[in-house]
Amino acid sequence: MKEILSKPNTLAPRPVAFSVLRVPFFLEPHYDENKPFIESNRERLIKKWGGKAGWERQKYGHNLKGRGQEAGIPHFNLDRLTSNTMASHRLIQHIGKVYGLEVSEALYDRLNVYYFVDGFALNDRPKVAKVAHECLQDYVSGDDIMKESEILEFLNGNEGRREIEDALNALERMGVHGIPKFIIEGSRVVDGAAHSRVFIDLFREIEERGEVMNGPIFADILGVSSELVQKGSHRRDNLLST
Repeated sequence: MKEILSKPNTLAPRPVAFSVLRVPFFLEPHYDENKPFIESNRERLIKKWGGKAGWERQKYGHNLKGRGQEAGIPHFNLDRLTSNTMASHRLIQHIGKVYGLEVSEALYDRLNVYYFVDGFALNDRPKVAKVAHECLQDYVSGDDIMKESEILEFLNGNEGRREIEDALNALERMGVHGIPKFIIEGSRVVDGAAHSRVFIDLFREIEERGEVMNGPIFADILGVSSELVQKGSHRRDNLLST
């Protein structure tokens, strides 16, 4: 997206902006929601791939460390604490609906560092509430910022659960059983492991066309209004102001 936004096609009919909806997915849906964490990611993956040898083969094949370094992520914490992610998924969706997709994207990025780099659990609700409140302070002005206690209360509740469950059912019907996946123009499913060139070519095609053929299919499922989608999450003016 940054490539398209920072180097727009000056001959294109109109400037491009992006609306990213984060669709929830559970790697370990059986994890107990009532526990802050279940195990380390290292333990989880060794069990998943049938022992250390199988895990080493997967690491070599996926090259997650190398791809992360290319994206500016210095390292992934292999011993990060894994947990049920229902509460954090609900929070991301809620923040997007209240403050806009730009803010929910900022929180998503912040929680990625919190989990993948710092190694903290996404179901450690007091810690997540603190991180979320600090993030909101950076992006929201005035008296409308949720207090840390209010965020914790939301995490401990059930608001937004039905939308998450509906999205998971929709993914099942689509045959999406792994992540990351990107659904572009409501129908093009692109694997997250695809080279950046694949995405750039797709976005350039849309840019030259000057219109999007189909909207985000998960907006209605997740309860995201068309107004929020139109405002976008990544725009060229945002890029220039950062």
